[in-house]
Amino acid sequence: MADFCTCGAELVPDSLFCHRCGKPQREILVAEPEPEPVVVEAAPPPPPAPALPPPVNFHNRQAIQIGLLMAVLATLASFLVYFNWLAAGFFTVLLYRRRTGQPLDMQSGVRLGWITGILMFVIMTVILTGAVLFVSGGGLANLPAEVKNALDPRMQEALKALQSGPAIAEMVVMLFVFTTMLSMAGGALGAKLSSRSR
Repeated sequence: MADFCTCGAELVPDSLFCHRCGKPQREILVAEPEPEPVVVEAAPPPPPAPALPPPVNFHNRQAIQIGLLMAVLATLASFLVYFNWLAAGFFTVLLYRRRTGQPLDMQSGVRLGWITGILMFVIMTVILTGAVLFVSGGGLANLPAEVKNALDPRMQEALKALQSGPAIAEMVVMLFVFTTMLSMAGGALGAKLSSRSR
């Protein structure tokens, strides 16, 4: 069945307008435009937090390396008694700060000095143990007479003291106290001076 316009013209199936008079034949449903999708810009990620420097302790590889280097140098400079231990802590802090760029407070300086002092104590204890083994094994008696006579009298007394257990224990305790305390003092001094130069 054909549809007709009010003007009498036969309409083409599904036509929107009459081809003769142009009259609309049905309501045009205009689809509402879809709303544009709202683009939500993501907030930029926060900048990465600055990496915290590793704490100064025996887990810090650079602190151990620098402390060991200074401990060896201070042990080689044993002729500068007491001053070498103080200088070891001081220069450990300065070298650590220079290599890492990390500013050190007083507490970190003391820790670095303590690490250096402990390492020096270990090195010197090994040397002392070797000397005790030498003396107790009769090594002192086997020395030629000219070598014995060439030794300083204080050195001869020190070697004789290595034959006494209480004297050795006292020596080890004093060595521990002086190496650690003076190295810690040197580390504190190094941290104090390096903080002023910032």
